[in-house]
Amino acid sequence: MAASVTGAAPAPAASPTPLDRVIPAPASVAPGGSPYRITRGTHIRVDGSRETRGVGEYLATILRSSTGYRLPVTDHGAGGIRLRLAKGPFGAEGYRLDSGRGGVTITAARPAGLFHGVQTLRQLLPAAVEKDTVQPGPWLVAGGTITDTPRYGWRGAMLDVSRHFFTVEQVKRYIDQLTLYKINKLHLHLSDDQGWRIAIDSWPRLASHGGSTEVGGGPGGFYTKADYKEIVRYAASRYLEVVPEIDMPGHTNAALASYADLNCDGIAPPLYTGTEVGFSSLCVGKDITYDFVDDVIRELAALTPGEYLHIGGDEAHSTSHEDYVKFMDRVQPIVAKYGKTVVGWHQLTGASPAKGALAQYWGLDGTSAEEKARVVKAAQSGTGLILSPADRVYLDMKYTEETPLGLSWAGYVEVRRSYDWDPGAYLPGVPGGAVRGVEAPMWSETLENSGHIEFMAFPRLPGVAELGWSAAATHDWSRYKVRLAAQAERWDALGIGYYRSPQVPWGSTGR
Repeated sequence: MAASVTGAAPAPAASPTPLDRVIPAPASVAPGGSPYRITRGTHIRVDGSRETRGVGEYLATILRSSTGYRLPVTDHGAGGIRLRLAKGPFGAEGYRLDSGRGGVTITAARPAGLFHGVQTLRQLLPAAVEKDTVQPGPWLVAGGTITDTPRYGWRGAMLDVSRHFFTVEQVKRYIDQLTLYKINKLHLHLSDDQGWRIAIDSWPRLASHGGSTEVGGGPGGFYTKADYKEIVRYAASRYLEVVPEIDMPGHTNAALASYADLNCDGIAPPLYTGTEVGFSSLCVGKDITYDFVDDVIRELAALTPGEYLHIGGDEAHSTSHEDYVKFMDRVQPIVAKYGKTVVGWHQLTGASPAKGALAQYWGLDGTSAEEKARVVKAAQSGTGLILSPADRVYLDMKYTEETPLGLSWAGYVEVRRSYDWDPGAYLPGVPGGAVRGVEAPMWSETLENSGHIEFMAFPRLPGVAELGWSAAATHDWSRYKVRLAAQAERWDALGIGYYRSPQVPWGSTGR
C-alpha cells in the first residue's frame, strides 16, 4: 500500500547468479533447489590438511571485507561453506560444487581443484563481494551442482617485464586477476634487448647494468632473488606455476651490453631502449657463452620449483640457421641437467627439440605453410604445443586502429577474434594429444603500469582462459558475450579498467 501512495516501485527480489553464468564455462551444470545464503552465522569448514585450510583462509579473506561477517575457518560443525578433499573423477584441477539451502560444498581430489571451485563460487556471488568495504548483500548462491574439469593442463598468461619493468606488487596484482579465471601458468619474460630483470650472482652486471633501463630510457629495474622467490610463492598460493624465460640466442642485447666477452668481437654494445627486434645474438662459437648459459640456468632453476624453463629462441635473425641449431643442441641438455623441461618459442622446431620439450606457437593465420608444416611435423614426432597465435591471443595487440595502447603488427584483435577459434583444430595435422594448452602473452613495448596491462587484458583474457579450460562444445560467441558482459560489474568492483568493446552487450545481465 505504501508503495502506491508514494509512487515508489517495490524493490525487486534478489535473485542469485545462474550457475551457468561463470567464465570459464563449467563442464556440467545442473541447477535446482533453493539457494544458499551466506549470513553472519556462516562458517567455512575445512578438513585437517594445511592446503585446504589455506584455500579456506583465502576465501574468508575475500568474503570478510564485503560481507562484514567473521566467517571463521574451522574443521568442525555443520552447514555453511565446506571445502573437502575426496577421491573422485576430478583430476588434478577439477571440482564439484553443490549448493542448496543448507550450505555450499566444494569437493576436489587435489587442493588446486578446491581453489578453482572457490573461483567459481566467487563468480556465483554478487559482484559487490569483491569490494573492500562492507556491502548490503544479500549473499545468495544459486542451488544446484556444477561438475568441472579443465580441457587442457596449460592455461597460461605471459607478462613481459623486460621492455618495461613491473614491480613485485604489480605482478601480484596481475596474478590475482589471472586467478579469477583459472589460469594456472605465469610465464615471466625476464630478459630481452631492453632489460635483464633477474639477479644472477655469478654474473652480477646482468641485473645492475643490463637491468638499468627500459623502452623509452626509463630507469628499468630488476628482481632480487628474494623478489623473485616472493613472486613464485605468491603465485603458488594461487595455484599458478611460474615459468621463467631467458630469451636466447637472440633478444640478448642487455646481456651483451653487460659483458663484452659474450660478443664475438669482444666489444659490448650500448644499452638499448628502442623496440626493434632481431639484431642481437650471443656468440655461438665461444665457450664462455655456454658457461654463461649454464650459470644462468643453474641459478634460475634453483629459484624455480616448477617443472619448466623457457629458453626463448624466437627472432634470432642475427644467428645463422647452422649456429642456431648448434646453440639449441648445447643449451637444451643444460636445462635438463638442472631438472627442468625445455619450453621454447616455436622456432625451436627448426632445430631438434629435446624429448619432452614444448614449443610455443605464436604464428599468424598468414604464417607460411612451410613454417606451420615444421611445427606440425614436430608435434607428430612428440613435441607438445602451447598455442599463442599472435593474431588471436597476443594481449598487446590493439583492439582497433583507435586503441591508444599496443601494437598492430599482427593485426587488430577485437574480443570476438580472440575468443572465436578452437585450439584443438587450429593447426591441421597436429595430433589432439600434442596440444597442451593455450597462453595469452602480454608484451610491454607500450605498456608502463597496471592500468595499461588491465586495459589490454580485459575483456580478452577471460576468453583465452575459457578456450583453455572449457570443452570445445561450450564455445559459442553469442552466449559467451552475454556472460562476458556480466563480468563488467565485477571488474568495476575490483578496480579493473577495461576496454568497452562494441562487440559485447555491456549493461545486459541476460536475466
